[in-house]
Amino acid sequence: MKNLFLAAAVCLSVVNFTQAQDMEPSVGIKGGVNFTNLYTEDVDDNNVLTSFNAGLFANFPVSNSVSLQPELLYSRKGSELVYDNVFASGTTKLKLNYLELPVLLKLNVTPNFNVHFGPYVAYLLDGKATNETDSGSFDFEENINNDDLNEWDYGLSAGVGFDFESTSIGVRYNYGLQTIGKERTFAGETYTFPDSKNSALSVYVGFKL
Repeated sequence: MKNLFLAAAVCLSVVNFTQAQDMEPSVGIKGGVNFTNLYTEDVDDNNVLTSFNAGLFANFPVSNSVSLQPELLYSRKGSELVYDNVFASGTTKLKLNYLELPVLLKLNVTPNFNVHFGPYVAYLLDGKATNETDSGSFDFEENINNDDLNEWDYGLSAGVGFDFESTSIGVRYNYGLQTIGKERTFAGETYTFPDSKNSALSVYVGFKL
């Protein structure tokens, strides 16, 4: 009987220790691949730009099943246009580099599976437009003046992930709510160019430090 009580006490101690460990904050690094495009209220751009994201994350448990996870990421967004006409055929790319801060509420559905969602805000570091034709006749690469675009982007993030002892993998979608272009006035008329917003699907892997 004493051995039974001793075994039960040891088991409870292990469980309590495991729960305490799960409740400790953690930090790590993460990175992955972005599949991005631009959209307007009426039209989605079906040409996807493949790019990347990389940065840091911190996780602050609220309970065993809920935590708050802010991240700081370098993330490239933009779009790609493939064209073929009587003048030329090739690919034009708009690459926008952001410093992005998502703040996510993470819900652990099981010990290894989670859903997460929350807002993000991003600051535009720089941008670049490139054009590559099949013949090479109209190739160019030029930096974009940041004054032509909104410095700040914001929107909503949501995704699912799998957590293991020291690694995690997942998929996340970012839905931008801010047009990337600024309002302009010409001949008394106000318009926004480019009148489109960021859309990004990310596949990521993270490592706890």
